[in-house]
Amino acid sequence: MDLTGRVIAAALDVHRALGPGLLESAYEECLAHELTLRSIPFLRQHLLPVEYKGVRLDCAYRLDFLISDSLVVEVKSVDALHPIHDAQLLSYLKLGGWPLGLLINFNVVLLRDGIHRKILSLSSAPR
Repeated sequence: MDLTGRVIAAALDVHRALGPGLLESAYEECLAHELTLRSIPFLRQHLLPVEYKGVRLDCAYRLDFLISDSLVVEVKSVDALHPIHDAQLLSYLKLGGWPLGLLINFNVVLLRDGIHRKILSLSSAPR
């Protein structure tokens, strides 16, 4: 199973155990534990600076998870995912130069309805 599939499987286990309706922080904590149990390497609350005209700005952006230095995972617990959530994930991918991201909303009856997968196109990557 590829990395994305392994992370989704971990999220599914968390969702099966907890169901919808909890705070984002609870799902994030449980997903971190599940990733550890599955020996999936990750960084949590990874700082993401912004570069503007050659200056590095520490704007306090934080990724929920950076998995194996290639997959960004953003955890949500909201009534519905909106275009701004997708835009946030795509911005993180662009800023960090990572190719792939998952937006996972745990506040749904079926988790598959709460997963958005984003791929950064080569034309969107920073130069």
